[in-house]
Amino acid sequence: MAAPKRGRSASAQSKPGRSLALILIAIAALTGGMFASGNTTPRLGIDLAGGTSITLQAENEPGQPNAINKTNMDTAVAIMNRRVNGLGVSETEVQTQGSKNIIVNIPKGTNSAEARKQVGTTAKLYFRPVLAQEASAGATASASPSASASGSSSASPSTSPSSSASSSQKATGSSSASPSSSATSQGRAVTDALKAGSTASSSASASSSASPSATSSADASASAAASKLEAEYTALDCSKTTQRATAGKSAKPSDTTVACGKIDDVWYKYVLGPARVDGTDVKKAQAVFDTQGASGWQVQMTFTGSGSKKFADVTGELAKNASQPTNEFGIVLDGEVVSSPTVSQSITGGSAEISGSFTQTEAQSLANVLSYGALPLSFRTESVTTVTAALGGQQLHAGLLAGAIGLALVIIYLVAFYRGLSLVAIPSLLVSAALTYTIMSLLGPTIHFALNLPAVCGAIVAIGITADSFIVFFERIRDEIREGRTLRPAVERAWPRARRTILVSDFVSFLAAAVLFIVTVGKVQGFAFTLGLTTVLDVVVVFFFTKPLMTLLARRKFFASGHKWSGLDPKGLGAKAPLRRTRRPAGPVAGPVDPKEA
Repeated sequence: MAAPKRGRSASAQSKPGRSLALILIAIAALTGGMFASGNTTPRLGIDLAGGTSITLQAENEPGQPNAINKTNMDTAVAIMNRRVNGLGVSETEVQTQGSKNIIVNIPKGTNSAEARKQVGTTAKLYFRPVLAQEASAGATASASPSASASGSSSASPSTSPSSSASSSQKATGSSSASPSSSATSQGRAVTDALKAGSTASSSASASSSASPSATSSADASASAAASKLEAEYTALDCSKTTQRATAGKSAKPSDTTVACGKIDDVWYKYVLGPARVDGTDVKKAQAVFDTQGASGWQVQMTFTGSGSKKFADVTGELAKNASQPTNEFGIVLDGEVVSSPTVSQSITGGSAEISGSFTQTEAQSLANVLSYGALPLSFRTESVTTVTAALGGQQLHAGLLAGAIGLALVIIYLVAFYRGLSLVAIPSLLVSAALTYTIMSLLGPTIHFALNLPAVCGAIVAIGITADSFIVFFERIRDEIREGRTLRPAVERAWPRARRTILVSDFVSFLAAAVLFIVTVGKVQGFAFTLGLTTVLDVVVVFFFTKPLMTLLARRKFFASGHKWSGLDPKGLGAKAPLRRTRRPAGPVAGPVDPKEA
């Protein structure tokens, strides 16, 4: 008679200690990593930790009265989401409210203040030629501009204003001359710059028009525009917040405009020509630290193919101007000059750098908004509300209390119905809880996972999923005992069928969590993520802890003998007799029966 097969199941049965050691080592490693990283508690979402809620209202762009539509609003939401996620702020909710409003909920965190600053930043970037520049009235011009730009050409262009120009700017800002004389000199400088631009524009118009009256009209229009801009520039005081908020904000890319810019803590005012390169020509931007020079943090930009040509053309034209500031170009972000480098040669190669007195946060923020593009709309901040964690804390307390009551009821049920088998189920629940807690704590700094109230609900639901897996396994074992088998073979025969049922059940649960995570946004994703995570951990615990532990306990007399408190009492389960099937011994072969003896 062939010997029974003792395959992989027998081998696994003989060494359950390995699986137990493996999962305990994993728990120890995760716990050690949690304490080593300093993140001993899960990161909390805005509903539990508090934060800031910002209401933004969309505004139409100049010349685009119908810009506020669903497509542009959805695009703005997507860009805002990418910006805050680029800063490492998770659990931020960005969603539309009505047709014009966007609500942004930002939890407390390291970069939450910067995120509040960036969500409403339009990030419209333009490179404009500088026509006039000086320290604003009232500013203390203690330092000259130090912003710079460089290309990838072999010879680096000059990157800072000359000392004579700087001295002139400082003298203008701190001059003891009367305001009227200062204003007059400012006006002449601006007028000369504007007339130069206007003359070129008028010549182009005249050459394309056969009517002398059209030429005269163009000259008159340009002169009027120059006078108006001259008055704006003379009156502009960039040291005043109210004036900075409006200077150049409504200008079109094709307009000549005034603007403000802060360089080395000094406010400068500018007259800027029409934009020659814009943010759509920037392919990539990143913040880097200059380890070779003294410029510190800077933003490196890579242009697109057409952007590279535009940038080379404009820098080539500016390099022909020998005097400042007409050999500078202003890098303008949302109407404010962030840098005004001097150019001495055409910058080719498709890359440039913005450098100056940037801190790491400022450089990263600028690179972040440039990388993800400009918003299709301008937004006005309607309200900024601080969200306290008081309400969320009460709800969390109630949720944890409900979870504790549910867990206690599950344990009472296991002890009352399964008795000794609860020594398998309760430690399995504790192992599952330990794995869930440590992994959630580690996911906070790694993928910015934040625990919110729906995520807590997902963890509570997972208690039932995990308990259900134990019950399936226990009932399969009991069915085998009812068939008359002893405990050790009953455990091994029950496991394949229980394993199949557990895997199918957990797969359905995980699939539902995955679909929910993909099709939803905001807090519901937290529920789906937690549900999916705990479902995967349920499979790990059942395979590497519950089954090996049950195998070890089946070797103990308390369980193997079917003690009435073990939960595996054959009589209590209604097992068939005999408990062990034995083959009846074969007797001597009887010969033929004599009819007479019968």
